[in-house]
Amino acid sequence: MSRSDPPVARHFRQILMWPLRLMPLRSGDQVQRHPQALAAVTDGNPWREQRDEFTGSPADFHERHYREFVTFLPHVQRFLYGQGRSSATQPGYGESPIRVFRRNDVAAVRLGCEDGSTLDLAVQHIDLYFFYDVDVVILAMEVHADNLPLARVQELMFRFGRAFPAKWSNGDSDGRAAQCMRTVQWVGHDGAVLAESDYADRERYLHHAWEHRASCIGRHWEYLLQPMVLHHSESVGDIRYRQLEYHRLPKMTFLSFDDPFALSREDFVRLGQATQPDDGHPLPYSEQVMDEFERTACYDRFWVPSRRSDNASTRVICTGPSMVMVGKHGLAGYSDPQNGLLAEFRHQYFLIGLIAHFHRASLLMLMDRLVVAVSLLDADDVDSRRRFKRGIRQTMEIFLRFNHRYWFGEVSKQSMAKDLFDLWSRNLGNEALYNELRAEVLDMDNYLEADDSRRQNETLLRLTVVTIFGLVGTIVTGFLGMNIFDGPPATLAGKIGAVLVVTVPTVLLAFYTLKKSSALSEFFDAVSDDTLTRRQKFRSFLRIWRNRPNGRRRNDLRARKP
Repeated sequence: MSRSDPPVARHFRQILMWPLRLMPLRSGDQVQRHPQALAAVTDGNPWREQRDEFTGSPADFHERHYREFVTFLPHVQRFLYGQGRSSATQPGYGESPIRVFRRNDVAAVRLGCEDGSTLDLAVQHIDLYFFYDVDVVILAMEVHADNLPLARVQELMFRFGRAFPAKWSNGDSDGRAAQCMRTVQWVGHDGAVLAESDYADRERYLHHAWEHRASCIGRHWEYLLQPMVLHHSESVGDIRYRQLEYHRLPKMTFLSFDDPFALSREDFVRLGQATQPDDGHPLPYSEQVMDEFERTACYDRFWVPSRRSDNASTRVICTGPSMVMVGKHGLAGYSDPQNGLLAEFRHQYFLIGLIAHFHRASLLMLMDRLVVAVSLLDADDVDSRRRFKRGIRQTMEIFLRFNHRYWFGEVSKQSMAKDLFDLWSRNLGNEALYNELRAEVLDMDNYLEADDSRRQNETLLRLTVVTIFGLVGTIVTGFLGMNIFDGPPATLAGKIGAVLVVTVPTVLLAFYTLKKSSALSEFFDAVSDDTLTRRQKFRSFLRIWRNRPNGRRRNDLRARKP
């Protein structure tokens, strides 16, 4: 597709959100204290806890913060901002379950583009979001630039924000990574390069996947997340994380154009799906695919191309992993960073996306815990079974608390915020994932309950058999009395010997009865079964001393019925 005057994004702003699973700090603890552990690191730790406007002075709380607050329903407000000072009846009660850490040493991102040029994106924020009682952290990185051609925007959306390369271009002599930026550098405030990507180091990625059965991440991402380290990394660190999803990081993108109606249908598809930039060839999608995309991913409440009106020039595309907001540059109420739609994008809609991705990451984390618990189970090892049950029950309890504390079906009554959250959650598949996890948890719970009931029944069965045999001895001794034989007075040694003579056989008989309790219970069943002949009952009596699997005795007994 050729253009005489390609569109230019007057303002480009993007927020990368990277959900990661946090590994336990101490095995067996229900609630892991990862934020406290990060705050306790003093040697070379660039992260500092960020207090929101509610925890500062009243002078720091402005109308923008109030508008953000009232966007959400009360139960979501408590999740995002806490209970409030007047509700704090004990220390920590009124605090938000979210703790945010920020680093301020990275001023820009320098990107090596496909055509060999470089592009600097200014860094607004780099934050880590921790959630109480959920072993998930979300890295949020906000960058921006002005006056970027549409082709460059498409390239950034397609190539920037990849945790690791999926493949390499074998045709290139340098073997550089395909579908990635040539280079990614974190630049400090003094212009120095703090860290750089290593996408071209093919051997490092191949060796890590071969050794650990897991993908490693780029060096620049490792640097950004320090002092947290990758789970399989050889680096020293107590806070370890592992990936939960695809190597392409979820993102939110804000774009303002002089004429947003100049964007074609294919332009919106490329932006929404973050596909490869326009190379002059049409997309290989059928008309049905294009229609399905517009039906399921496009929010056109304020988008009416036929009118070409400024108040109907905003289009939102949300595929789940990617959300794009396109509108008119310079329009009052759109590009205002304090009270316009840009401010709502950076705050209200960012929080909506954060909740949606937090829901999905939490569900994936819990499913991962179930998979790990089952994979480590050795059915023949008593200690392994005990650890398995403990791990499953802990996961069930975490899911129950997550369900009542964090799972929201609705976050706002404002039309755009409500519709956007529904669209985001649906395209992420959160409800289907929730139902799947809930079914798995219920299956595990039913299994554990059935297993406990089976073990209790077996114990009661053995105790019943022992009681029946002990009843015979009790009646005999009770009827005849303890002094059955009238003998001469015995010495102390004789009395002790008599006690041992009686005790040892009694104990051996009790243990032997326990050993044969299953076979004896089957013999009792046979005796009480009127459908069996005397010969069959006698054979069931003889089978008590045969070493055969317990599961086959009852089947054989039923098979011999006439």
